[in-house]
Amino acid sequence: MSEHVVDVSWSRGEHEFTYDTYNRDHEWRFDGGITVPASANPTYLGNPGPVDPEEAFVAAISSCHMLTFLSIAARKRLVVDAYDDHAVGVMSKNEQGRVAVTHVTLHPKIVWGGPEPDAEALERIHHRAHLECFIANSVTTEITVA
Repeated sequence: MSEHVVDVSWSRGEHEFTYDTYNRDHEWRFDGGITVPASANPTYLGNPGPVDPEEAFVAAISSCHMLTFLSIAARKRLVVDAYDDHAVGVMSKNEQGRVAVTHVTLHPKIVWGGPEPDAEALERIHHRAHLECFIANSVTTEITVA
């Protein structure tokens, strides 16, 4: 259906290459021309400034859910003025005993530009957004909307 390409680049530079000393900083280059500085999470000796893969994973889930939610709302002629999410991913051991992002909780706050759906209708929209989100359909991580 579609292809999505990202170039990821890393080089050792002048750093010694041992587990404790090698540089974790690298770049993600997207086809639209955006370059994002990335690193490992500080827990794994990365730089705290750039985006780490775990944060990017949580952001991708949140962003996909939001975009799918907005699409559904627009088709239902519900006007959304703003959508903010405080997404939280939790790393723990999965059923196979491997460390993974096992759960992501989305905390969307929506500002409506017209009539608001009731709580039941809103829950149905979020559920449908979850079912239609390409990223959610691609992962085994449990995803909930709080």
